[in-house]
Amino acid sequence: MHQQKRQPELVEGNLPVFMFPMELIFYADDQSTHKQVLTLYNPYEFALKFKVLCTTPNKYVVIDAAGAVKPQCCVDIVIRHRDVRSCHYGGRDKFRLQVSEQSQRKALGRKEVVATLLPSAKEQHKEEEEKRIKEHLSESLFFEQSFQPENRSVSSGPSLLTVFLGAVCIAALMLPTLGDVESLVPLYLHLSGNQKLVAAYILGLIAMAILRT
Repeated sequence: MHQQKRQPELVEGNLPVFMFPMELIFYADDQSTHKQVLTLYNPYEFALKFKVLCTTPNKYVVIDAAGAVKPQCCVDIVIRHRDVRSCHYGGRDKFRLQVSEQSQRKALGRKEVVATLLPSAKEQHKEEEEKRIKEHLSESLFFEQSFQPENRSVSSGPSLLTVFLGAVCIAALMLPTLGDVESLVPLYLHLSGNQKLVAAYILGLIAMAILRT
């Protein structure tokens, strides 16, 4: 005999709430932003009822502050700012969205949205642009300081390859020339006159490069 599976009991306050956007920004000089839309999604298999609360209800008008959302559906909540004054610039008000199952009173989930009133959209974009420029300059300065010591150490003296080539050229000039019978050095190490001229020419180039650094 199979036992029926019980659905997990919904704990108060633990139900995830899905809504967009997470922040509302109103601009005093742009009337089109005085009305914002908050969308509540219900991805669950049961209907939800919702309620919108605000820390400063005298500054806003919330259309359909309470209602219900069918399963697998969404609803738009319109929020209007009705007190656009300079004394409210920069203030951060909070909206709390509480959801619960239609047959119950306890709040299964809640989420907060921050609302901010700014004086001008242009000023806000200007501040963001200045912030990006400062961040770019700081990153460039950090990059320059990080790599500057390494560049200095490389340019402060000749490289290992230059020193090695110079040593080879000096050794080639010290070897005996072809036709020198009295030398104790093996014959295969005897160099021709042209080979020694090439070694001397390369050694001169290396010396000039070292003097320029």
